Amino acid sequence: MGRLITSAQNPKLKLVRSLLGRAKERREAGAFVAEGVRLVEEAVNSNWVFRFALYDTTLSERGLSLVKTLQSRGVECEEIAPELMKSLSETETPQGILAVLPFTDLPIPDSPTFLLIPDQIRDPGNLGTLIRSAAAAGVQAVLLPPETTDAFAPKVVRAGMGAHFRLPIRAMTWDAIEQVVRLESLKVYVADMDGVSCWETDLHGPLMLVVGSEAEGASESARKLATRKISIPMSGKVESLNAGVAGSVLMFEVMRQRI
Repeated sequence: MGRLITSAQNPKLKLVRSLLGRAKERREAGAFVAEGVRLVEEAVNSNWVFRFALYDTTLSERGLSLVKTLQSRGVECEEIAPELMKSLSETETPQGILAVLPFTDLPIPDSPTFLLIPDQIRDPGNLGTLIRSAAAAGVQAVLLPPETTDAFAPKVVRAGMGAHFRLPIRAMTWDAIEQVVRLESLKVYVADMDGVSCWETDLHGPLMLVVGSEAEGASESARKLATRKISIPMSGKVESLNAGVAGSVLMFEVMRQRI
């Protein structure tokens, strides 16, 4: 299905390694990596543009079918030696396929009514969970302030399970976020243990939900914008939930109220 790449110094492999590394490299290349059959399928189903895909002989029948689909769409697909795929893979058991995808700015709807700010979220798993839940709960865009980890880091993309291909994600300064708040007349609700119960808060109107890190909570910049602090009622002696879970509960409470 194409020529076999056997050299670790191949330019495509060098690019993949750089994209799997630092956010700076991803920004400069304008691209990121999606690894595994499920994620590449999600990109295909979302009609995302591909730069190229790499695969190896360990690929499943489902994966080989995916390669044929990509080739039928004119995507360059090259086979690489399995040991090279293993050296590139971010997972313990590589699925035999990865793709390099350019950043694509999905459009943010006019007059948005539900935006998410993951504030100072540095754990990739938590950020990926928040993005995945946001896509499921009807969030219209995720705005990433400074001090939040890169949404297109490999672990975040994996945890997002394809949500990156369906949800606008933008890195923004706090000044730019404040402009959005004022322009769209959004109320800003900050998740906080000392806040008013989300069950007793009217979440029907246009809003921005800020979820801070478990360790530090929301930043001072977020608190300055806040309309109200909201919390999740909990029983027992649990002090807090991690950011991924807490944010998910709050987003689905917004959806529940609006159904």
